[in-house]
Amino acid sequence: MKKQFAIGPIMIDITGTTLSQYDKEKIAHPNTGAIILFARNYESPRQISELNQQIKSARSGPIFIAVDQEGGRVQRFQNGFTRLPPAAAYADEPELTEDAGWLMAAELLTLGVDFSFAPVLDIDCGVSQIIGNRSFSQDPEQACQLASSYRKGMRSAGMAAIGKHFPGHGAVALDSHLALPVDDRDFDSLYHKDILPFKQLINEGLEGIMPAHVVYPAIDELPAGFSAIWINEILRKQLGFNGTVFSDELSMEGAAAVGDFTERAKLARQAGCDMILVCNNESAAEQVLEATPIEQNSIRDQRLLAMLGKNSFTQQDLKNSLKWKSISQQLTRLSETYA
Repeated sequence: MKKQFAIGPIMIDITGTTLSQYDKEKIAHPNTGAIILFARNYESPRQISELNQQIKSARSGPIFIAVDQEGGRVQRFQNGFTRLPPAAAYADEPELTEDAGWLMAAELLTLGVDFSFAPVLDIDCGVSQIIGNRSFSQDPEQACQLASSYRKGMRSAGMAAIGKHFPGHGAVALDSHLALPVDDRDFDSLYHKDILPFKQLINEGLEGIMPAHVVYPAIDELPAGFSAIWINEILRKQLGFNGTVFSDELSMEGAAAVGDFTERAKLARQAGCDMILVCNNESAAEQVLEATPIEQNSIRDQRLLAMLGKNSFTQQDLKNSLKWKSISQQLTRLSETYA
């Protein structure tokens, strides 16, 4: 009988549209806890459903499957899925927001995906190209309302939500995929604007949060995702967040300032991250999987189990439903205005 592993603390990626033997070996590692899928892994709904079954069969124990399916510029699965508009579109048609969250989640859940890294809770301040219309609004109050509705829709479909990028990526021009942005604002400025959507959704039971690879030197010299001040002191103690903290991707340039990959992973774990993302770099994933101590952590396991998708549809039942057909048509129309 195979040994059953707990949920590991590392999220990794795979190469193609089917599993290689190398992929299976990485998935079977005790420290693997999740797989994030990209556009390169997707061909069709049927193929991705089969791939997700292969992933879960390759693991002795639970494993999560994730994707970035926000809509707009960030939608990994497109052909065979409803084309989703960017978050900013819902300011014009707020009555669609909850339905959009439901549809996005339902389409993924029917094919075996547990969660999407959504919603984006950053406040667009008009300077960040990487955020831009991925943000619900430049107005914090409106962003709070729309994000809350979107998450409500996700939950009604059976999907946990992950707010990103704490405490806010919308006021820096640099892209943290390519550089390390610095936000010089003081804590009060952040708290009364950028942090408001996080605070509201935490109060409503938000399940996951992803910190930003951004430095806020008025608070800490470390990027937020490697900062115990941001994660333990502010996020957990001051804001009362008791869900899962996911690091942003460790291969991003915004993470490079704190050391090599094993050092990045170590710092993220020490700061309070429950799940570490290492993607698009096979060597780095191997290093982190091997260097991370294999530990039992019942509190972390409990947080992570709340992220498990709860599907109640078959794909055929979903696509045949009048609710899906109506919402899909409306979202397709709205997305075309942003094409």
